Amino acid sequence: MTPAENEVADLCVELIRVDSSNYGDGSGPGERAAAEVVMARLAEVGIESTYIESEPGRGNVITRVEGTDPSLPALLVHGHLDVVPANAADWTVDPFAGEVRDGYIWGRGAVDMKDMDAMMLAVLRQLKQEGRRPRRDLVFAWLADEEAGGVYGAKYLTAHHPELFEGVTESISEVGGYSLEVDPSLRLYLIETAQKGLAWMKLVADGTAGHGSMLNSDNAVTEIAQAVARIGAHDWPLTYTPTVRRFLTEVAAAFGIPFDEDDPQPVLDKIGPLVRFVGATLRHTANPTQLDAGYKSNVIPGQATAVVDGRFLPGFEEEFFKTVDGLLGPKVRREFVHHDIALETSFDGALVESMIAALKAEDPAARAIPYCMSGGTDNKTFFADLGVRGFGFVPLRLPADMDFASMFHGVDERVPVDALQFGVRVLDRLLLNY
Repeated sequence: MTPAENEVADLCVELIRVDSSNYGDGSGPGERAAAEVVMARLAEVGIESTYIESEPGRGNVITRVEGTDPSLPALLVHGHLDVVPANAADWTVDPFAGEVRDGYIWGRGAVDMKDMDAMMLAVLRQLKQEGRRPRRDLVFAWLADEEAGGVYGAKYLTAHHPELFEGVTESISEVGGYSLEVDPSLRLYLIETAQKGLAWMKLVADGTAGHGSMLNSDNAVTEIAQAVARIGAHDWPLTYTPTVRRFLTEVAAAFGIPFDEDDPQPVLDKIGPLVRFVGATLRHTANPTQLDAGYKSNVIPGQATAVVDGRFLPGFEEEFFKTVDGLLGPKVRREFVHHDIALETSFDGALVESMIAALKAEDPAARAIPYCMSGGTDNKTFFADLGVRGFGFVPLRLPADMDFASMFHGVDERVPVDALQFGVRVLDRLLLNY
């Protein structure tokens, strides 16, 4: 085994054992301790890094590797150090013990995304120890706060330290590059090239306050309830972006079945649990999540509110909001709680070709295909503002029966050790040769 293969599991375990839970309200431990692990492992092999705190304890680590050809644009490779919280009582193992069992590393962050953090470290350490240099500059970044929107990580760095990303035109990060086994002779590797946009909307209805025993034709609760019901019951039509159409076409071809645009369900059925990642990318979604009105059982309030989690497809944002506004009704207005862009890039170019080549070199049965995420990452949110073209690419060859989608933010999160070893081999090929 290579040095990176030998140590990647230990690095992943070490990072998991650092509780960097992000509660989204500033009450968590922060990322500093995890960042210190990264910096210590880089320093061991003589790699200098930059540590930046956006707020006390909210740590980010960045280092740049100079390539042999300064005319080439730089590539950003980034991961986040924070994780979502875990309730130990729900788990089979201690979520922060980093236990290795039955060939898997168990713990919060095993797939989201201390696996990639460790793979980045292992590959970078190996490059340094062996004295090899990539063709282009590589910027490695271990970031804070992705799980709560990236305010203390990607957002802060791109706003206050854009010079760290000078010359970067492309990036790779989480939620892509994992395998879906069709049969032993064919594995599809899903590379994320698109993400839906985000619209958390507060709906507000104003009415006439009054006594609950009296007639009232201007009831704010009634108005908000009807608007929420209309939005929640709306049947959004199938809408195919270029990425989703190609994904479904490729999956259908791999399984030898037709793809009917009027009925994509037979194709979706073939991908099993991964439908959690892609099922919501065939249409817009708008899910009511909160309701609030009133303060006493016999008082009709003058205002009622609701919150809707909206996700819109790349290229169809205007259509989405036009439909939502039509469903609100004349007495309900909307305000943004949070609004973020949708993004889509094409599945072509030298980086895509290099990813495909690196995968096939390590797995001759590999076939790479693009897909769209129903959620979002900091690969899109802030680096896109710097003109960076982002891809989700954390290469993992997974067991055919592994429910990978359930690992993200799930109970008993775990990653196969041999998948990490596969990943460092692929990343090493990609980063050295691209």
